[in-house]
Amino acid sequence: MDKLLITGAAGFIGSNFAHYWLEKHPQDSIVVLDLLTYAGNKNNLKCCLNLPNFKFIKGSVCDQGLVTSIFLENAINRVVHFAAESHVDRSITEPDAFINTNILGTHTLLKVAKDLWLDGKHPDHLFHHVSTDEVYGSLGQDEMAFQETTSYAPNSPYASSKAASDHLVRAYHKTYGLKVTTSNCSNNYGPYHFPEKLIPLCLLNILNGKALPIYGDGKQIRDWLYVADHCRGIDLILKKGVHGETYNIGGNNEQKNIDVVSLLCDVVNEKFSKSPDLSIRFPNSPCSKNKDAKSLITYVKDRPGHDVRYAVDTTKIDSQLGYEPLTNFEQGLQLTVDWYLNNESWWQSILNGSYKFYK
Repeated sequence: MDKLLITGAAGFIGSNFAHYWLEKHPQDSIVVLDLLTYAGNKNNLKCCLNLPNFKFIKGSVCDQGLVTSIFLENAINRVVHFAAESHVDRSITEPDAFINTNILGTHTLLKVAKDLWLDGKHPDHLFHHVSTDEVYGSLGQDEMAFQETTSYAPNSPYASSKAASDHLVRAYHKTYGLKVTTSNCSNNYGPYHFPEKLIPLCLLNILNGKALPIYGDGKQIRDWLYVADHCRGIDLILKKGVHGETYNIGGNNEQKNIDVVSLLCDVVNEKFSKSPDLSIRFPNSPCSKNKDAKSLITYVKDRPGHDVRYAVDTTKIDSQLGYEPLTNFEQGLQLTVDWYLNNESWWQSILNGSYKFYK
């Protein structure tokens, strides 16, 4: 039985991973550490909170004393590190939080892991670090997808802070022998996605009859990864990955931003046409008036340093660990829209709060 510390598991990907792990590995115990900043939502873990093998602790990964006590009191032998500030626009206007959480927080966890696992002689341990494809920089339209050996070239304070944390994880393996693995994922989407990111923002704006903001010409390309596939990829790395290695996890779903929003509009249009009750629930949506949701598309000034294209080559994790994304983009988008329509109270509670959204 493993005893996992999952950092940042009240966030989008972390909460999905916690749900996944409890379902697939019910014999294991989980401790969640999350500071519950603006994107952390304890309701994401509501169904887990009363389970005997699940514990939630509010706190910061930068708090070395707290992290140490969690390791000791719960005999932690696995860390899955999601906790991070992750929104590029916020990193441009508020970079300090990204440096503190993403770099100093990761280093705090590594220090405690080294002290207790290595110096304490606990050979059965693993520190898994969850990172992003943005550390590799930007691709041209015809360039080969990022590989694990691609040189780092981050273009935003967010990407730079994640790149630094990746290097720290590698250094603790090379210098001290800490057993680590790292994964660099492409753009995730799915349930519990905080409504400032492209897909949930545009979905909720369609429902509420608000503009769908498209940066620049909307031709920026991203590889979209359904979050459940990401969780499966991390599971494979934890169980079969080689210590010290990095694995790219992608969805093999490259899409232009404008095409993502257009397809989302088509999905929502169809939902309204098949379910008349949606027009009653969301009277401000153009779909309730038999208008195309695409009428809400609005082009806005591009953000500084906006990378043109991200795409990851998944050959390594595919061939070595047997990974394969199971959810194509249209299927994943249908599942995502259905989840938001069935969980209105979740996102309404966020929209009713005092959050600053980046349009």
